This record gives sequence, C-alpha cells and structure tokens, in this order.
Amino acid sequence: MTKQKKLVLVNPVNTCRSGFSVNSSSRFPPLGLGILASLTPDSWDVELIDENIAPFAYQDADLVGITAFTSAANRAYQIAATYRQNGVRVVMGGIHASMCSTEALRHVDSVVVGEAESVWPDVLADAEQKQLKKLYHGKWLDLVNLQPPRRDLFDPEYMFASVQTSRGCPFDCDFCSVTAYNGRRYRRRPTREVLDELESLPHELLFFVDDNVIGYGAESRRMALELFQGMVERDMNKRWLCQASINIADDPEVLEWAGRAGCRTVFLGLEAEDIDALTEVNKRLNMKRGASSYERTFDRIHKAGIAVLGAFIFGMDGDTPEKLRRRTDFMVNSSVDVMQITVMTPLPGTKLFHRLEQEGRLLYTNFPEDWSHYDLAELVHRPKHLTQDELWDVICESVHRIYDLPTLKAKAKQTLSLTGSWEAMEFAYRANLDYRALITANGNTNLACH
Repeated sequence: MTKQKKLVLVNPVNTCRSGFSVNSSSRFPPLGLGILASLTPDSWDVELIDENIAPFAYQDADLVGITAFTSAANRAYQIAATYRQNGVRVVMGGIHASMCSTEALRHVDSVVVGEAESVWPDVLADAEQKQLKKLYHGKWLDLVNLQPPRRDLFDPEYMFASVQTSRGCPFDCDFCSVTAYNGRRYRRRPTREVLDELESLPHELLFFVDDNVIGYGAESRRMALELFQGMVERDMNKRWLCQASINIADDPEVLEWAGRAGCRTVFLGLEAEDIDALTEVNKRLNMKRGASSYERTFDRIHKAGIAVLGAFIFGMDGDTPEKLRRRTDFMVNSSVDVMQITVMTPLPGTKLFHRLEQEGRLLYTNFPEDWSHYDLAELVHRPKHLTQDELWDVICESVHRIYDLPTLKAKAKQTLSLTGSWEAMEFAYRANLDYRALITANGNTNLACH
C-alpha cells in the first residue's frame, strides 16, 4: 500500500506586531489555504499550521504550501527556510508572492502567481515527480463549481466563517492591489452554490470577504438580490458582515433583503471626506458621487437595519494637520457607526508603491526584512506636506478622540436610534472596541502614538 504524502499548509503572522490577532473577533480563517486543501487528493494527508491561533511548530512534511500578506512575508520566508534546511520543498502563493515573485523565489522552491485553483493539481503532480517548476501562473477562472474550503482544518476558536461570493474589481484605486491579483473583471459564483455552502455551515456568524458583495451593474445586482432572498427563504438565521462600495445604497430593495438576510454591518472604503483626497487616490466611485452624498448613503443603509463601518486613510500627500483634524471631526460627528483609521501604505504591486519607489520616498527598503513595517498602521513613506512627527502627533490626537469610551458609547446609542437594531448596535460597538484594543494592546501596537 502506497504511503500517504504529507502536505503542510502554513498561515504565518507578522511577529513584530500584534495586529488584528489581538482579538478573537477580528481574526479570520485562511480561506485560500482551506480551498487548496479541498483541492488536494486523498493521496495526501493535509495539516494546517495557523499562527493566528498558535506560534509555528515544525511538523514533518513532503511538501509545504505557504501564503502571506506583505507584512508577514518575512515571517513566511523564515518558516520556509526551516523546512528547506530539512530538505522539504516549499511552494508559496498569495498576494505578496504574486506581486514579488522574484523576491519570493530567493526563499522558496516554487511560486504560484495569481489564483491557484487552475494550477494546484499541476503543482502536486510535479511535486510527486520531484519536478517542481519555479513559477506557476494561475488563470482567472469563472467561479462555477468553486471548491468550498476544508473548514475542518480551521481552529474552532474562529468566531466567524469566511465566505466568498465574488472576485475582482473594475475600479483601480492607486493604493489597492486587488485588480492586479484578481483582475478588473467582476466574477460572481452561481447563487445556488453559495446558498448551498452557507446552508452547510454550522456557524451563525459570517463574514463575506468579497471586496464588494453587491457587485457592479444590473446582473450583479440581480444575483446579490437572489442571494439575500435565498438566505431568507431557506431560513438560515445567519448574522453577517460584508464589504461593499457606496453603490450598495443605490437600491433600497437589495438593502432591505440584505438586512432581512442578517447583514448587520457593511464595510465601506470611504478613505476621506473631501474631493481632493479622493481624487489623489483615484477613488472614482466616491469622487463621482461626491463626499457630500455620504450621509444619504449612511441613512439608506441604516434604514435597512445595518450599521456602517467607515474606513478612512491618514497620510495622503495632500493631508495637512488641519485636514486630518477635519477628517476626525467628520468621523466623530457623522452617522458612521464604526470608525477605522489606517495609514496610507504603498503595498507592492500598486500604482502608489511604484510611484513612491520611483520618487525615492519610501522610508523602509531593506526587503524582505522591512516588509513587517507595511501593515497599514505605520508610516512607511515621506508625505509631501507633513513631517513624520507632525503626522504622528495628529494621529495620536485623533485616535484619542475617536476611540474615547464616551465617544464610542455615544456612537452605540446613535446606531441603535438610526438602525432600530440591537444586533447592529452590538456589532458596531464591539468592532469599535476591537479597534480601540488594537491601539492600546501592549502599549505599542498599531497606530500607537510615537
């Protein structure tokens, strides 16, 4: 009888910062690795090492598959080195390896560029023959019969089940690498397949990880409505969060059914409240609508019983202390329910990274070691109109205002009043407390005052 080969899949975490792993409610299972596990034939025994849950501990393997966001890339290389020193071949994929494949190949045996489903059978077959290629290029497939992840490999500590209904984005914001990785064509999974997967989940709490669950255009709108209505008709009784663009507020019927289906919070990449800042980052949809339309957007979402998580960026080239204080005023005084601040971060593969690299404005360039700084919470470039100290002073001032407990309690009361939903209020208040914990944990984590 042929002995099973051992595949170890690794989800590394940036060990220099605690990040979202501080809170169990803000950690999400490694969906991509779960999908690869489900595509792996029974001739392989599959195990998952997940540093979201516990630090890396070596396990014997015949092949290792590893993925990483940019901030965890160096950690991924450290783990890869451990295996290669023991004669085990390592394959790396995911967004960072796809954007920096030449770099990754200095640390691993093989790199999968792009979405891996189309090439994973070839990777395994070549590994069995000891003929791994250096590069495999995944294709952007239609999302029919997409394999559900091996959720049995995910630790039960995860509070949310992650589900994907679509890939790709037609927009091309300067700071975003989604289009480089998933393409500009928006692809949706067949609604029935998504509903069947949702119905199989024991989890009550879900996170739709799509960049925009509502989609773009009439056909996407129809499929989103079909999904939400199907969840209600099948009486799934799920509670969930999602990401979307501000066009989610264009259709009251879709919003109503999203709320009825259990949507309690929608993440909106608002970035800024003034048109100059939106123009700078090429946030075209927000520019077209105008930041003055934000409150109308929030009002429509609230009427469906859904809270708004508004994500804002600090550290754009046009930012000044006065502009950032106005951005803070908007966050605190608007009807946004959950407030997120990230620092403008040029990630590899984006137009922003290329421009700042060409202009010599990156502060950390000793790669791969310095990738740990690129975590959306640290200034890694020189802004045009702010010194580093000026930016951190105003960020420190802003986060103390935004995450002051009386402010968060006032937000919670506002959320309940506007949505009429205790669940939406609870989701929003807990999310704000999570962001607050990110700042205060260990006294030196994300967005801590310098």
